[in-house]
Amino acid sequence: MALLLGFLLLLLELCGNTLSLGSRSSTEGTEVLELQLPATNYETKDSYKAGPIGGLFQIVHIFLRVVQPNDFPEDILRKILQKKFDLSTDYEKPENVVLTLKIIYYEIGVIICAVLGLLFVILMPLVGCCFGLCRCCNKCGGEMHQRQKKNGPFLRKCFAVSLLVISIFISIGIIYGFVANHHLRAQIEKTRKLADSNFRDLRTLLNGAPAEISYILSQYTTTKEKAFSDLDNVKSLLGGGIHEQLRPKVIPALDDIKAMAEAIKETKEALLNVNNTLKELKKSSAQLNTSLSDVKRDLEQSLNDPMCSAPPVATTCNNIRTSLSQLDDNTNMDQLPSLDKPIDKINDILQTNLSSLVQQGYKSFNDIPEMVENQTTDIISDVKSTLNSIGSDIESIGEQIPIQDQLSNFMGYINDTETYIRRNLPTLEEYDSYRWLGGLVVCCLLTLVVIFYYLGLLCGTCGYDRNATPTRRGCVSNTGGIFLMVGAGVSFLICWILMTIVVLTFVVGANVEKLLCEPYQNRKLFQVLDTPYLLNENWKHYLSGMVFNKPDINLTFEQVYSDCKENKGIYGTLKLENSYNISEHLNIQEHAGNISNDFQNMKVNIDNIVLLDEAGRKNLMDFSFSGIDAINYNIYLAELSKAPTKGNLLSFADDLEVKANHLPHGSLKQSLKNNAQTIRTIHRSEVIPLEQSMSSVYQSIKELQQKSSGLGMKVTNTLSSLDSAQDFLTTRISSVIVEESQKYGNTIVGYFERYLQWVKISITEKIAACKPVATALDSAVDVFLCSYIIDPMNLFWFGIGKATVFLLPALIFAVKLAKHYRRMDSEDVYEEFPPS
Repeated sequence: MALLLGFLLLLLELCGNTLSLGSRSSTEGTEVLELQLPATNYETKDSYKAGPIGGLFQIVHIFLRVVQPNDFPEDILRKILQKKFDLSTDYEKPENVVLTLKIIYYEIGVIICAVLGLLFVILMPLVGCCFGLCRCCNKCGGEMHQRQKKNGPFLRKCFAVSLLVISIFISIGIIYGFVANHHLRAQIEKTRKLADSNFRDLRTLLNGAPAEISYILSQYTTTKEKAFSDLDNVKSLLGGGIHEQLRPKVIPALDDIKAMAEAIKETKEALLNVNNTLKELKKSSAQLNTSLSDVKRDLEQSLNDPMCSAPPVATTCNNIRTSLSQLDDNTNMDQLPSLDKPIDKINDILQTNLSSLVQQGYKSFNDIPEMVENQTTDIISDVKSTLNSIGSDIESIGEQIPIQDQLSNFMGYINDTETYIRRNLPTLEEYDSYRWLGGLVVCCLLTLVVIFYYLGLLCGTCGYDRNATPTRRGCVSNTGGIFLMVGAGVSFLICWILMTIVVLTFVVGANVEKLLCEPYQNRKLFQVLDTPYLLNENWKHYLSGMVFNKPDINLTFEQVYSDCKENKGIYGTLKLENSYNISEHLNIQEHAGNISNDFQNMKVNIDNIVLLDEAGRKNLMDFSFSGIDAINYNIYLAELSKAPTKGNLLSFADDLEVKANHLPHGSLKQSLKNNAQTIRTIHRSEVIPLEQSMSSVYQSIKELQQKSSGLGMKVTNTLSSLDSAQDFLTTRISSVIVEESQKYGNTIVGYFERYLQWVKISITEKIAACKPVATALDSAVDVFLCSYIIDPMNLFWFGIGKATVFLLPALIFAVKLAKHYRRMDSEDVYEEFPPS
């Protein structure tokens, strides 16, 4: 009980001396900040399991529920506590009489059992004395004479079987006693380890709380470093954010202008290429025309040969003469106008470097992040100063929480309690050794009795000779009868002592189990203690009165125990905000508002961004009026799509050679063949290259036509996009700056809101999580008192009481049976009966 009292005082002292403990939190970290406290591991297990012997304990619990079926007497206990357990004064008052009757009614089962046990204790020695005296006078079966009866063998067997069954029941009870006695000693030996484990956990709790608070406050440095990193990167974060907001509108316009500048250059190159190629084509076409004219003239001269007058040859010559038109030039390149004028206009346009002007627009736009950085230097410095001041405030909060003094006092109390327990545990173990020895003696006495009965049954059954007369029974049978009588005699000597032990342990164990262990497990005991004005008639809530001296605060033992069982922090468990309100000292909105005010004062001025100046605009307009789109490309395409000659020179040459082969040998035939060969050479060396050049120029003209198509509309659209982007910069940039500044400020503020919220949750919910306190109380009441002591003690009296009660019928049957085993001094006239 001293150990139990020590643990109860430990809980009460913890409630009264931890007014400023916070709680530890493991709030989920953001994407950037991981704020989490290290986990604390404790040694003592949360629950206790009795093992296989737990089944025997349950049997005893069932028996107690039968003996004591009434519910926990909350009202009775409240009235007793109100009277401070003093019922002696004014016991004749009606309310005291009623209370006494209620107590008797609740305890009626225990009282009846105790009264029966006391009657057993009182009557058994008297009955034993009378029985002994009676037998000494040869009465009550003391006469060594056995009357012969027809049912004698049947009675002997019934007595033997009944005694055997009862002895088995007694043996089971003795086993219960041995097991309970040994289990209780083994559990007492574990008490020191259990107490040490609980004290280590309590020290871990107390020593860890200041370290946890220091750890939480130190995490401000991590948060501040992250914020400082973002403040130092204002160029990329804020300036980059503004830049990215404007980018979708501005960059496409600049890209269009850049593409237009590239188009001007490409157009000039295309015009120069086409113009130069056309000049070459004109020269090549003139050269081809000359070559074809020479061949045609030579053929005409050859056809003037006298042989062409002869009738067979004349037809061939006439055919050749009529086909000479195929050698005529099919194109007229000279009619194609020159592109010098458009080229000159393009050259004039290129006098202005539009690409350079576009690059200036890009640079002006891309300088926004740097402009933001330059303009926010002072604001960033102010914000950093504010963050440093917040750090100072948080450090001061850590100093204001009065933890060290309270914990040092409580640590001293723990040390004193541990010293007291360590000093008294050897005494407890010494007394337990005496108890164990006494329990062993009790079990051995019962074992001795049951051994006499077993020996009596064994010897009597094995040595019994049914043909022998009572006066001639054998030594073994007689010994069995003597064993039975010795067992009965020992039973008379010890049963009242055993029953006295059983009654005393039963009354104590049953009441502790029903009035303390069960209500502690279902928490009805806490409900009684939480009754308003119960423990102190001037305090509504006793616990809050002790902790805060404010008994109106709703702080209950049950709520504190439940919260500690769930490993909640002392701050929230004991509602310590009534003593030290952390929310008032850690005003999240106030600190966040200071940072927000700094960002609201941020002024970023970006109003000198010009995407393209007037020279660039004029350059684009000049390009749209350059006349490139007015060129008659169809004339070029039509002329370049023609074949260089009216006929196919190769077909013409082949046909000419075939016709020459049909002519008779002579100068005409040879001249025609030479001309055919010349025509092939002209086709190979002049026509084919000319065709390739014409095809290339045709494709160039086609592409140039496509590029120049809708040139004015393209320039107009480009300028419109430019005006729209420039107007967007002029009208919307202020709102974009405000929006991005708020977003940037919210990011910085968000770090500290999350940190301060984490600090608040940690201090109010998780720091000094009081699970070791609930575990210590469980260890004292549920484990040590109920599981270590009361359960084995109840099992002990249950087993010993069961064995002792069965000693009475065993005694009767043993005395009856001994008459059939012992050798008699006299006997009736023996008449032979048929064998049984």
